[in-house]
Amino acid sequence: MNLRDLKYILAVAETRHFGRAAERCFVSQPTLSGQIKKLEEELDVVIFERTNRSVEITPVGQAILAHARLALEQAQAIEQVARAHQDPLAGPLRIGAIPTLSPYLMPLVLVPLKRAYPNLKLVLSEEITDSLLGRLTRHEIDAALLATPVDDSDLDTIPLFDEPFWLAHPRNHPLYEKEEITAQDLENVDLLLLAEGHCLTHQVMEVCRLAERPTQGEMADLRAASLETLLQLVGAGFGCTLVPALAIRGAWMTDSGIIARPLNLPDAHRRISLVYRRSFPRQAALQAFADVVRTHLPNTVERLS
Repeated sequence: MNLRDLKYILAVAETRHFGRAAERCFVSQPTLSGQIKKLEEELDVVIFERTNRSVEITPVGQAILAHARLALEQAQAIEQVARAHQDPLAGPLRIGAIPTLSPYLMPLVLVPLKRAYPNLKLVLSEEITDSLLGRLTRHEIDAALLATPVDDSDLDTIPLFDEPFWLAHPRNHPLYEKEEITAQDLENVDLLLLAEGHCLTHQVMEVCRLAERPTQGEMADLRAASLETLLQLVGAGFGCTLVPALAIRGAWMTDSGIIARPLNLPDAHRRISLVYRRSFPRQAALQAFADVVRTHLPNTVERLS
């Protein structure tokens, strides 16, 4: 058994297909299949159940894969320790971020991070929370920028900042005349929400005291896949929504027909944290990244120490 074998079984587990796994590993399918078969014979277990239509992981295979991920991560850590002898913050750092945060936060930190740590290579990915947590536990990314609490003993968190919500409404909306937006106002607006799967949807519903999202009427049919699309609906006069504070710096604020208003409500915010595996060996790099993020935040959010 060697690290190459572990990479092969992880590729099959993630693709559920021997051909695609072979392509990912840059080998022929017979080579990959034969090597995995040898590994199964060596261990005297079946890792994958193969049929003409599917590849399923056996229970013992699941346990072996968990150790394989750890072994490969530690092997990478050995290489990184060797590089760190010359530069403790060198090499790739794989960070995932939710779509309602990444387009607004990353432009603030990419250049300062490169200036402060020129040998640190940031590898970014953007997905919804559940997908990022799955990739984090599968060791496909090193950490994730999330806006929801995580209850997992294998994960730890670096709190970064609290981000208030602002109300976005059309310019000709009745709320335009109000000096201050109250909780009662939020309960009476036509609220536009993102599609299912976005954590922002549930956070907005909590702020607006909604037990469930609309299932009938126009508001039930208008579900945007991105925050930018949602704001275009607001500008077109279809309703209102809550936007995170960093997003009010976006290009949509110019000639969009949208008014953005701060909310003077104690619970109208979300906490942004950097979530990572406790076993991740390069926590100094994560702390350096967190420090750069905190340093370059605008005053519309509250930094956390």
